[in-house]
Amino acid sequence: MKLLKLTMGALLIGLTFQNCAKKEEKKEEATASSREIWTKEQAKEWYGKQGWLVGADFLPSTAINQLEMFQEASFDTATINRELGWAAGIGMNTMRVYLHDLLYEQDSAGFFKRLDVFLDIADKHKIKPMLVLFDSCWDPFPKLGKQRDPKPGVHNSGWVQSPGLEALKDSTQYPRLARYVNGTVAKFANDDRVLAWDIWNEPDNPNTSSYGKVELPDKVDYVLPLMKDAFTWARAANPSQPLTAGVWAGDWATPQSLKPIETASIEESDVVSFHNYDKPEDFERRIKQLQQYDRPLICTEYMSRGNGSFFEGFLPIAKKYNVGAINWGLVDGKSQTIYPWDSWKKTYTKEPDLWFHDIFRKDGTPYRQAEVDLIKSLTAAK
Repeated sequence: MKLLKLTMGALLIGLTFQNCAKKEEKKEEATASSREIWTKEQAKEWYGKQGWLVGADFLPSTAINQLEMFQEASFDTATINRELGWAAGIGMNTMRVYLHDLLYEQDSAGFFKRLDVFLDIADKHKIKPMLVLFDSCWDPFPKLGKQRDPKPGVHNSGWVQSPGLEALKDSTQYPRLARYVNGTVAKFANDDRVLAWDIWNEPDNPNTSSYGKVELPDKVDYVLPLMKDAFTWARAANPSQPLTAGVWAGDWATPQSLKPIETASIEESDVVSFHNYDKPEDFERRIKQLQQYDRPLICTEYMSRGNGSFFEGFLPIAKKYNVGAINWGLVDGKSQTIYPWDSWKKTYTKEPDLWFHDIFRKDGTPYRQAEVDLIKSLTAAK
């Protein structure tokens, strides 16, 4: 009996070592098949084939957030088709579109099916979207199911973070986040309808004016290593499209002046992306700072009229330097981003005279015809 126990014990130990070895082999195989960060030459070659990229951060006017956009019960293809048609009509050729880890967890097959339909609609309008995987902005407590109604007069009152706070601080949930990133990128890794993958939007945003009191005080300590992992998970799918994560605040004058999360964002990115909601001269200064990395540049958020960030000030500069330009917001809708950021602190009882974001009203008429005319002239839209 003692001999039998020893034999069984040895067998179990042997099987354990075998399993560990197999796991390590699979890990090595995955690493071996993962592509490297693109060289500067590869990035420039890709960018040279795209033409000048102009678009908007897109959410259909009937959705309050990423979940409502893509959940089966509220997936509104008619509105998506109509509003992307308006974008194409002024010469836009890309959109930046947010996904969510909970959509994958809820029903990955259904999520992929709806994303495929969305990409078909966009492709029909000759629009190639940049897909955003994670986002640190606004509500840190996302929930599946019917989404809440907008708070009247409040900017992005229902937008949700991905991953939410609970998942971010719970490392036992990281394997499912890895499956989401790797699975989603792998599904569309060779899909010509997808422009690029934005790994994490404003990763260290503390949401001070909105949800600051309930945010993790050391949020960036969780986000930084997870963002690096997310780049690895995405790259393991060997995507034909570039990966990026934008820098959005801080001092970008030299590599030494960057915060660690900005350093990681730039070092891991195939193409460099950034946000700027300031004056035109600051926009141009930021472009020149980022040119030191000698990679294609895409501004993935700009245009906040209340800040002095207008199409007429920014788009000609972006075209001059061949920088992709993606402004926040296409159509006034449930996101209510025509109201400024300070609507979280200040009460607005009617539509502001000066829209903060967005280009079109819900009926398709432009907020400002002169802006639409400018965009059409710069993109040479007929």
